[in-house]
Amino acid sequence: MNESTKIEFRHRRISQLTDFTELAEMLFPSNRNQQHAAGAILFELKWADSIVPNLSYLEDKYQISRRVMERTRAKLTRVGLIEHVSRFSSRHGGQEGWMLSSRFESGLNLLAKKITDLKDVSKSSKDKEALLLQLLDARRNIYKQSPPQRTMEED
Repeated sequence: MNESTKIEFRHRRISQLTDFTELAEMLFPSNRNQQHAAGAILFELKWADSIVPNLSYLEDKYQISRRVMERTRAKLTRVGLIEHVSRFSSRHGGQEGWMLSSRFESGLNLLAKKITDLKDVSKSSKDKEALLLQLLDARRNIYKQSPPQRTMEED
């Protein structure tokens, strides 16, 4: 069975976030095991004195299966909440491991700025945007004729 990778991203829900457990529920709306794993990862990385070399110790400490831990870690990395630091990174003095990342926050700030720019009429052209709308329609019509095949990367 395919597991949902959706994030529950509603304005009201975001404004009511108070702690990392609610963030975990938003990121993993349909999976309590992954919510628990995300909470454990975020808690441990937040309160670690330095970079955490390996997250596998969390499996025993919090009774999380390896599969759930890996899938949760992968999603948290994809969205930019955590990152793996290479031992070749001079920025962290040769340490290797996992840490909280600012990529998610930076991405959301950038998205907010882009939305503001998109709403600004003085920075856009009505003719160009009409052409872009026609492009979207053309893509939609092509998709109706032959839906794209799923790749291994999407699974």
